[in-house]
This record gives sequence, C-alpha cells and structure tokens, in this order.
Amino acid sequence: MVSENIIIRKSTFDDCVLFTKWEQQDYIKEFLTINKERTYEEVVREFILRELDKTNEQFTIIFKNKKPIGRVYLSKISRESDSLDLTRIYIGEKEYLGKGYGKEAMLLLLDYCFNTLNMERVTLDHYEGNPAGKLYLDLGFKYEGIMRNAAKKDNKYYDLHLMSMLRDEYKEIMLNEVKNN
Repeated sequence: MVSENIIIRKSTFDDCVLFTKWEQQDYIKEFLTINKERTYEEVVREFILRELDKTNEQFTIIFKNKKPIGRVYLSKISRESDSLDLTRIYIGEKEYLGKGYGKEAMLLLLDYCFNTLNMERVTLDHYEGNPAGKLYLDLGFKYEGIMRNAAKKDNKYYDLHLMSMLRDEYKEIMLNEVKNN
C-alpha cells in the first residue's frame, strides 16, 4: 500500500524491536490496551501468535524516506461475513504525530479493506477521550455504541466506543473526495 508520504507493508519479526520501543511510550499506551510494563518478549509472543492466525494481518507504516513510523493490526478477518476489525493503528515516532500521516494511513487501509479484501464492514473502537475518535468520524465511521468494561489494562477496566464503516459508506466518501478534488 503506497500513498504520497507513506508505505504500509507487512510487518516482519525484526519490527518487534520498534513495536516494543513505541509501545513503552506513554503517548502510545494512553489510548491503547497496553499494560505499563510492556516487554520485548510480550511483543514477540503476541506477534508470533498473530502471524499464525490467518484471521489477523500485521503491518508497519513506513515514511517514504524508509523510516518505520507506526503499526497496524487487523483482526477478526471473516470471509463468511466479509468483515474485519482495525484493532490497532498508531504513529509511534513522536515527531511524525499531528502531521496527517495517521489519516493517510487510514485512507490506505480503508482502500485495502474495501477494495482489496472486499470487506462489507470495517469496525474499530477507541477509548473515551482518544483524539483519534474525531479522525474516525471525519473519515466517515459511525458510532454503534459503548462496549462497557470491554478493555482491561493494568488491572483496570475501560469502556470502548465502537465504530464501523460499511462498503457503501466508503464508496460514497470516496466519490465525494473525487468531486471535491
């Protein structure tokens, strides 16, 4: 997947070092279900288990200068219901935050989900107060409700706000995007 500024490629085992570094940063952990004491061994174990499960796909976001800057994890990929969950996406390199690369990555992922994988439905969720919630709304995701105590981090439960986008909604958004450009 390629856009103006970023490339999204399949993650490799070597990326686990970067994932560990990023996932130990407070600005990443704040809005994700990642415990305070995230170790390299945990990241590796999680990476390997996800790779073995064909309902998951893992990607690394690369800035065009070849610098890895973020991570994506798709889960619950169902060919029966043509749906998947965008479980984790973040920009891990702090100097790349707030520059629109998260939105650029989301647009690439939505294209991949709806046009390459031919999904009917893409879901995601977020913590209360996560600034990405506004981005998801701006992209066309719709709120479905609150999943109460759906996430556990550091032995505390958190509500998650569930959002989704359907294929027809995506097509309409892309059509409007073309008209406006």
